[in-house]
Amino acid sequence: MNDRYGLELSTSSASARDSYVEGIDRMLSAEAGVEECLSAAIAADPDFALPHAAFARHHQLYVRPAEARASAETAVRLSHGTTPREQQHVEIVRLLVAGQVPQALDLIRQHIIDYPRDAFALAPACGVFGAIGFSGRIGREAELLALLEPLATHYGDDWWFATVHAFALIETGQWDRGRQLAEHALGQRPSTPHGAHTLVHALFEAGADDEAVDFLDGWLAESSRASVLHCHIWWHYALVLMAVSRHDDAWQAFRDNCLPGATTSPPITVFSDSSSFMWRSELAGKPRDRDAWQRVREFYEERFPQPMVFVDAHVGLVYAVLGETAQLQACIAQLQELGEAAQLPAGTTGASLTRAYAAFENGDWATAIDVLEPLIPQVVRIGGSRAQRDLMTNTLLAAYVKADRPDDARAFLERVTDRQPSRPVQGLVAA
Repeated sequence: MNDRYGLELSTSSASARDSYVEGIDRMLSAEAGVEECLSAAIAADPDFALPHAAFARHHQLYVRPAEARASAETAVRLSHGTTPREQQHVEIVRLLVAGQVPQALDLIRQHIIDYPRDAFALAPACGVFGAIGFSGRIGREAELLALLEPLATHYGDDWWFATVHAFALIETGQWDRGRQLAEHALGQRPSTPHGAHTLVHALFEAGADDEAVDFLDGWLAESSRASVLHCHIWWHYALVLMAVSRHDDAWQAFRDNCLPGATTSPPITVFSDSSSFMWRSELAGKPRDRDAWQRVREFYEERFPQPMVFVDAHVGLVYAVLGETAQLQACIAQLQELGEAAQLPAGTTGASLTRAYAAFENGDWATAIDVLEPLIPQVVRIGGSRAQRDLMTNTLLAAYVKADRPDDARAFLERVTDRQPSRPVQGLVAA
């Protein structure tokens, strides 16, 4: 029994094998139906370790830690006596679920030397929310591309590898080549949300907003709300609608698909996309929806009792907008303390960003600029894509405009030579 990549599987059940392979493909493509496929694999062969490992990762993505640990423990127990590849594969998942991400990344690097086509073991290192993306290292984008490029010969024209390779290229400024690979992946598997998401990033980087709207108009009509990327792709759609001045349509898309309660996507995506879109809408000159901000605040406090990378870079927006000074200052103090103690991958970046948002909301443009200017080269440490980190760059541009410093805004834009995204910031064109 082999998987789609030719790797041996320790099961004698063809039904278990087929359901597992389909479940993994759905996870790699971010399609719906993962739990049904993995459950079917386990039902067909309860002693098959790998579906339990996949379930552990699935639970982890949805911030279900108890379930993730239980599935990982079952996978470890069942993996005894299986192939060395499967045992190491399961150990990678166990380390990830246990929060030992650097150790997991080290093991992934070792694992792919012997098993370069173990896609599901490689996947946690990929993307902006992966083990490298959340490493807190400034050079993480180039680091990921360097990990993937030597593996291209092993994967050939595989749609999954083309997608992750394309995204890594786009994040290092090679969005033309990235677009070609993304289109190739979509040609093989048109339903893949990961492929659609990657193509939209390429179009965003090129400033091809109308083309992105046209593509998503068609692709989203056939997409499933149950996809892990449902919220995030609609967030992209709302952003490009904003970029083409269709603000009412942007807000409708956002309300129906991104706000807490409107989507079943992972909490990290729901919170960061919601707070980011609403702040960026206000930078574009649209009125504030305080009720929506309150809804996001309640979601944050319910789902994130502890600091979490990337989330930390957005929570200050919520408290600043709602005028909750005590919570805002407590948040800054906590992030500063944890950052200085090296307990956050991004160090004190989250604390500094929160200070900048507080200053911006208070109309203290000079302080916002003084904090953000030296911070912009560092924000790659928080994780997320270039498109997501435009939250910070657009805030700096808005501060320049409001401080009547148009020359500084122009100089900033001139320094960015490898991207051409639209920046809906009120007054920026006139500056």
